[in-house]
Amino acid sequence: MESFAWGGGIAPEQERIISWQAPPLRFGVGATREIGYELRKAGIRSVLLVTDPVLAGLGLPARVAKQIEEEGISVALFDRVQVEPTDESCAEAARELASLQVDGYVGLGGGSSIDTAKMLNLLLSYPGRPVRDYLNPPIGAGAAIPGPLKPLLAVPTTAGSGSECTAMVALGVTGLNVKTGISDPRLLPSLALVDPANTLTLPPAVTASSGYDVLTHACESYTARAYDRRPPYPTPADRPLYIGANPISDVWAEQALVLVGRYLRRAVLNPADLEARTGMSRAASFAGMGFGNAGTHIPHACAYPIAGLVRDYRPDGYQVDHAMVPHGAAVVSTAAAAFEFTYPTSPERHLRAAELLGANLDGVTVANGSEVLPATLRSIVADTSGPTGLGDFGYSAKDLPGLVAGALKQQRLLVCCPREVTSRDLQRVIAASMAA
Repeated sequence: MESFAWGGGIAPEQERIISWQAPPLRFGVGATREIGYELRKAGIRSVLLVTDPVLAGLGLPARVAKQIEEEGISVALFDRVQVEPTDESCAEAARELASLQVDGYVGLGGGSSIDTAKMLNLLLSYPGRPVRDYLNPPIGAGAAIPGPLKPLLAVPTTAGSGSECTAMVALGVTGLNVKTGISDPRLLPSLALVDPANTLTLPPAVTASSGYDVLTHACESYTARAYDRRPPYPTPADRPLYIGANPISDVWAEQALVLVGRYLRRAVLNPADLEARTGMSRAASFAGMGFGNAGTHIPHACAYPIAGLVRDYRPDGYQVDHAMVPHGAAVVSTAAAAFEFTYPTSPERHLRAAELLGANLDGVTVANGSEVLPATLRSIVADTSGPTGLGDFGYSAKDLPGLVAGALKQQRLLVCCPREVTSRDLQRVIAASMAA
């Protein structure tokens, strides 16, 4: 029997182990009504319900709180989540709630609310440590979470981030004009409760941007550097959450691509189409289970400085009082150029992704197919009134150095790219994305 380096023997030339994780899932129209039952079954007697002001104004958090309280569980409410949260917004919320004692957490909303709930669980469980200690290097120290967290039930109201199925959060970093993440298995929700009916109130622009996140999650995880095309890790503890494309994540990515191709346009153009909303909710969770293990690469690495360096842009459909590029819009804006760059590493996968999204491959060969996936992505974005390029957000050629520098900081993501990425490569991708 072959032994490995950490066992004292000869190391294999490539990594051979697939790790995969996802939370238990409750999915379906009306699933929200079971939230109290699920919390009571888990032995939870008190929760902090974390949500945002827009949802609070629509009344959904109050209805969810009532359903929880009907099971004899007390509810504390935090309804001031910042859209696209930062290290400071989470730290400030934790300071405000420092005296709170609860058994568990409920994150109700989009990725911002679920990520903030994850952060509050961390910061209130282990007070006194700055957020930046946990941020991924080179921006932060990449410290491991010191111990167990309390149960967290994630209830998405958008079909986008997949945060309900991942063990990471995305945060803006105050003062650095960049976003990064925290990745740790302890951040994985205890349960994902996905009710497509909760997405029916999303405006078209928010539906579209959320859907672009799903689209790129699936494409990036499907084309990521494969798990067995990486050097072996010194010990099991060194294996990252993002291990690369693998047969398990591929299944979820492929299903997500089919669903996005079938339902994203419908969900944007007819917000009341419950079948389309259900399809996109499935796609978001499936893509989350895929990329949450395989990883993402260039589009997400570029999206963080695109969001962090924004000056004046105010997106349609979002009720915010500050400049902001929605995450999905930021990600998809460089996706076409990124996949043109990665095409030579796995033409068959790029063509298969396009086909799953609905592209016709008649007459397409490996030799002439490099533009098929980029063209497919551009078509979906155009049909849903998405960004035509980074210029839509106020960027121009003079911003290239800052955008490239910010993307280069996302090494946790760039190592997932199927080919080596240099600053010159990123400059070409970003420059090509300035206008459609």
